Amino acid sequence: MFGLKKCKLFGTRIEPACEYCRHGNKTSDKTMILCEKKGVVAPFYSCNKYLYDPLKRIPQRQKPLPQYDQSDFSL
Repeated sequence: MFGLKKCKLFGTRIEPACEYCRHGNKTSDKTMILCEKKGVVAPFYSCNKYLYDPLKRIPQRQKPLPQYDQSDFSL
């Protein structure tokens, strides 16, 4: 519209999975998904009613930075 690009969270290609769907909720043991449309399904299942919800994505932790000391910077 005005030259602005739409920013996609977590990349541009996300595989559909009920784990990230707006209609799915995790069960208490967190191994299955309770879907409003299909019932109990596996986390990586997807159907035609899939709607991506970016707030359900849990980002991966970043690796800790290495610790340096003064000897690493001397010749």
